[in-house]
Amino acid sequence: MSGPRVVAISGGVGGAKLALGFYRVLPPDSLAVIVNTGDDFTHLGLHVSPDVDTLLYTLGGLANPDLGWGRKEETWAFMRALAHLGGDTWFRLGDADLALHVERTRRLARGESLSQVTAAVARRFEIAAEVLPMSDDAVRTRVSTDAGVLDFQEYFVGRQCRPVVNALNFDGAAQARPGSGIVTALSSPEIEAIVICPSNPYLSIAPILALPGLVELLRRSKAPVIAVSPLVGGQAVKGPTAKIMAEMEIPVSPESVVRHYQGVIDGFVLDERDAAAAGAIEGCGVPVRIADTLMNTLRDKERLAETCLAFAAGWAPA
Repeated sequence: MSGPRVVAISGGVGGAKLALGFYRVLPPDSLAVIVNTGDDFTHLGLHVSPDVDTLLYTLGGLANPDLGWGRKEETWAFMRALAHLGGDTWFRLGDADLALHVERTRRLARGESLSQVTAAVARRFEIAAEVLPMSDDAVRTRVSTDAGVLDFQEYFVGRQCRPVVNALNFDGAAQARPGSGIVTALSSPEIEAIVICPSNPYLSIAPILALPGLVELLRRSKAPVIAVSPLVGGQAVKGPTAKIMAEMEIPVSPESVVRHYQGVIDGFVLDERDAAAAGAIEGCGVPVRIADTLMNTLRDKERLAETCLAFAAGWAPA
């Protein structure tokens, strides 16, 4: 492969769903996915990369369809034994999932980069697409709340998103470099579309865009940059997107998401339930494609990927 045809920019579950859609409708080695690592943290002495792992499990056919995270057919003997010992059990690690964190931590300790470890796991899972952590340098999302400044996983899992959010910071982003392969992927002569997946714009995509030079790479790419709305009927399908927007005094609307991405995106895929917002978005100078963006089935994921590709084709050279 000389380079990917599509580069997706993704956070966790929602982004992984659309990435799977692209993986299904494109030749598998035509996709590269840049994944948020601002959620990474050290737990029980292990390096955990939740969004990277969600993508690996999803593309590898290993994702847990019931929980929406972790591996399918998971067992929990480790967590039961840890609880019996009085250990820290607020962040659950299944037995098979634990193996990935142990192996990642071991390889990082011997000097491999996160990109190298991720690529090796992807090969083991027989994933032909490129899975690209956003940076090999540490970037950590900190959530300023009415309960103090919290690490992301403490806010998201430990406190179950209950504290009121007033600001988000990405520690280390200003000094971090885009991960191995990202510059090459975004500069590919084969590239047809860059798609910002329907992940949380403020928690999952913002850390990626905060990396020095990343926005400029997107602007210089010959391919259009298209964002898919994370809102359906004015609400998030999953996760705290709408809650955080309201608490940060950002109107909960697709127009706000477009303004957040303004200067980066060339087009916006709007859910059909929010079609009334199309005029306001186009008034911002951003073309709109209206579609059903809910991804409940595999065919839904494929259909939305096809919609994005057709939308991007309007910018493609003849």
